[in-house]
Amino acid sequence: MAKIQSQQPIREIQPADLKGLAHPVRTAIYDALSKYGQQTATTLAQRLGESTGSTSYHLRQLARHNFIREVDGTSGGRQKWWERIPGAVTVPSKDAADPSATAAAEFIRREWTRSSARALEDFVSVLSDEDRLSPEWLEAADMTTSNLHLTPEQLEEITARFHAQTQTLIDEYRGRNDPRSRPVQIQFNAFPLIDGEELPS
Repeated sequence: MAKIQSQQPIREIQPADLKGLAHPVRTAIYDALSKYGQQTATTLAQRLGESTGSTSYHLRQLARHNFIREVDGTSGGRQKWWERIPGAVTVPSKDAADPSATAAAEFIRREWTRSSARALEDFVSVLSDEDRLSPEWLEAADMTTSNLHLTPEQLEEITARFHAQTQTLIDEYRGRNDPRSRPVQIQFNAFPLIDGEELPS
């Protein structure tokens, strides 16, 4: 499972770094930096309901494992600003030689999935509340589900073609920060339905 951010080479998270990310506060910080951009320990503490001491500690741990970095030109002040290191990351498959790395990977996947689901649920909850989002934002958003019968090879081809065709477009808009813009999340999920069955060959 990749957490796509740009068309740069995908970084596979190594076992030691997996364990560095597999903590509830760290995954929440990493997710917040991915969603909302640059933050300080104070703004993260307010957003996540943590103490500034806690977010400061976990920011340093994430930086030690090269998930985040200080924003250039912001050191020396009272507040350090932090940002997610650009580029996609992917969680490796099961590691039979290192059960603790496998457990860390499973934790990270669950947290990422829960975060994506919460973001979508939060949006759905305001669909009839124009005080939260203006009609133009509600009209611009989209939720689409497609159901198909595919082989593993066909599913892999669809996801590869989707990323190849859309990532260039996404990168075209990344970092623009135009007036009236706000954080937006674009989700793509493609997976087999576990309660379905394969057709006989």
